[in-house]
Amino acid sequence: MSGGQDGTGHARERSRSPEGDEKRLSCALEMEMTKRAMQANSKVGCVNYGGLVHRNGGESPEVSVPVSLPGKRTAQMEGDDLYRLRDRKFLLEDKKRLCALALGAALLGILLMILHTEMCPFFYKPGTNIALIINCSISLSTGCLLIFIIAFHYKDIRLFIIDQNQVDWRIAMTSHRVFVITLELLACAIHPIGTYWEVGFLSNSSFSPPLCDSNHHNTALADLELLLSVLMFLRLYLVHRAVLLHSKVLLSASYRSIGSLNNINFTFRFVLKVLMNKYPARTLLVFILFFWLTASWMLTLCERQTAGSTDHMETALWLIAITFLTVGYGDVAPKTRCGKSVCLFTGVMGVACTAMLVAVVTKKLALNKGEKHVHFFMLDIQISKGIRHAAANVLRECWLLHRANVTKGTRQEHRRHQRCLLEAIRVFRHLRLKQRKLRDYVSEMVDLPKMQMIMCDLSANWNNSYRELEQRILSMEQKLEELSRCFQETSKLLSQVLRHRNQEIR
Repeated sequence: MSGGQDGTGHARERSRSPEGDEKRLSCALEMEMTKRAMQANSKVGCVNYGGLVHRNGGESPEVSVPVSLPGKRTAQMEGDDLYRLRDRKFLLEDKKRLCALALGAALLGILLMILHTEMCPFFYKPGTNIALIINCSISLSTGCLLIFIIAFHYKDIRLFIIDQNQVDWRIAMTSHRVFVITLELLACAIHPIGTYWEVGFLSNSSFSPPLCDSNHHNTALADLELLLSVLMFLRLYLVHRAVLLHSKVLLSASYRSIGSLNNINFTFRFVLKVLMNKYPARTLLVFILFFWLTASWMLTLCERQTAGSTDHMETALWLIAITFLTVGYGDVAPKTRCGKSVCLFTGVMGVACTAMLVAVVTKKLALNKGEKHVHFFMLDIQISKGIRHAAANVLRECWLLHRANVTKGTRQEHRRHQRCLLEAIRVFRHLRLKQRKLRDYVSEMVDLPKMQMIMCDLSANWNNSYRELEQRILSMEQKLEELSRCFQETSKLLSQVLRHRNQEIR
């Protein structure tokens, strides 16, 4: 019988083992899928928060976990996330490099234009090979600048595709992006073409480029050449992009992660605010000097046709300075429309920079929290001392007036003591009012660190009291358990005694 029972038991175990294996296998698969899904979510979060700017408003893309067995497909998804992170890093480095190259090409073109404008009438004649070489260099730098800008926006579009989880590139080409790219290309393509005009069409005439020689006959071409030369300074918009991409704020991983968590876009405005908070005087000084020199040279370029006093650099520096400071002595004034426009823009920028300078100086001269506490504390002590002296003066004048009334002094002495008493009362009231205003102002200053320390102390005390209460409750429970055990033992003893006595009585 025992052998038969063992045989049936082994048969049942063999029949149940496939079902148990299937259940265990399904549970293991579910646990593995959950683990891989959590790892994929954490990696996607790291990719999103490690980026430059959230294109979708800070929302992380969803990760779909397959219902089937998670073998190679899940590993491929994790590898794709790592490849996206690597490509994103390389694209950001390429954008920084292309932005630096574009800014260098823009500054080179502007520098060549300035050299051509200043050296043409004195070192070489207009229409010569040297002038043609310099103008070709300006055009070559302009072409390189356009190539760098196109490459920069190509990298930006690829970065958008990676941020949006491999979408079609046509989705990135919105109307706003197309308008911005077109506007940038038009602004950077502007450069003077007077030498080409002369070489191509007027090689047999005595015409000279307008920026090199003011004694010309074609004023329309002169105005066009002047306008193109001035508009070349529009390329300086690349400075703010270079500052943004090369700033320490943007290169710091902690800044990017915390900013991404708080949905902060790292734009040039944010970087400028950081620079103005950290280096306000240095930032304003660099901007004012650069604007002063640029506007002065543009004014000399505009006024060169009039052959007046403003076509010299020292006079232009003086005029831009007094216009920037909104003084305007009136001894020098621009004559051309271009010069008047430059002076008008200088006045507007001067008002804006003056407002920023006032804000910076006010911030530098303002007392910090510790200095305010010390100053107000000492001021309160001085006012309290003055109140005590004023109260003593009031009592003294009252006593002198009372003595004059008792001794029946003259009316003149009586009026003098009354006048001194009223003055002492006025001084006492004035000091009391001043002390009340000071204390009201001090009470309005909320000391956040002090309040935080007080709240931390209160929370610590509450936690300690709660722990003590828990310990007391536990000790009471232990004592109650001991009492219940003692009662049970006592009841057992009483029952045994009663049984023993009943047996004796019987």
